[in-house]
Amino acid sequence: MSEEILTAFCAEDGERLDVCAARVCVSRAQAARLIREGRVTVNGQVQEKARYELRAGDQIAVTLPPVRETRLVAQDIPIELLYEDEYLAVVNKPAGLVVHPGAGNPDGTLVNALMARLSSLSGIGGELRPGIVHRLDKDTSGLILIAKDDETHQALSAQLANREMEKHYRAVVEGRFREDAGRVEAPIGRSARDRKKMAIRPDGRYALTEWKVLRPDFRHGTLLDVHILTGRTHQIRVHMASIGHPVMGDPIYGHPNNAPRLMLHAYSLCFTHPKTLERMTLTAPCPFEEN
Repeated sequence: MSEEILTAFCAEDGERLDVCAARVCVSRAQAARLIREGRVTVNGQVQEKARYELRAGDQIAVTLPPVRETRLVAQDIPIELLYEDEYLAVVNKPAGLVVHPGAGNPDGTLVNALMARLSSLSGIGGELRPGIVHRLDKDTSGLILIAKDDETHQALSAQLANREMEKHYRAVVEGRFREDAGRVEAPIGRSARDRKKMAIRPDGRYALTEWKVLRPDFRHGTLLDVHILTGRTHQIRVHMASIGHPVMGDPIYGHPNNAPRLMLHAYSLCFTHPKTLERMTLTAPCPFEEN
């Protein structure tokens, strides 16, 4: 397949190149990689610095590499589709299912299941992540958005980057709260002590989490509705632990033995359908929430 060139215009002075390029790619990480590879130009000139500051009106061109045919195999793994049309699908992922292949998980993932269940998947997520618009941790259950073609994938990724997609979680956390609602606004980056963990860091990426108490006495903890306005790795787990209320059952940031599983569930997802422009809201019943 041939290379595809995508264009975008930065919205304001001082915007970083990787942030702007991410609006037409899949993620900021992919944008940074394409910048390093010399696949991003500013006003016709190759720019290889992700932190390059743009001016309003600058024209950004991103050249996507040809999509390679995946070597992944389709596997008959039961998954629950909550919504599907010719452009996208929404899956209710169970806890314990890895989203895409990686080190230690060559198959048996959600991607393998999707290849068996859906007729097509977008390719720009990469060879190992076809169709995956956003991810969930292995032990987190709930909603994942799947794109069936590259144009849909790009549009949904842009909504994520521009914070036009609303995501709410259910979480059971340790302890009780004095307030009924609150927010955690603290930057998140890779931990300097343990590279497998994330941490609150002054030089980390901006992160904002809002929480609201739903049930103050729930399974020896507190049941929360958690709204993430950014999408950092382990964001809810890091933010809640940072204020002394780690998610119950969390083996990394809390205590693994105080719950039967990580008590975190992607409960609702609100986005604009890229083709119909309809504002859609889907929910997945929380498996650990009692009536």
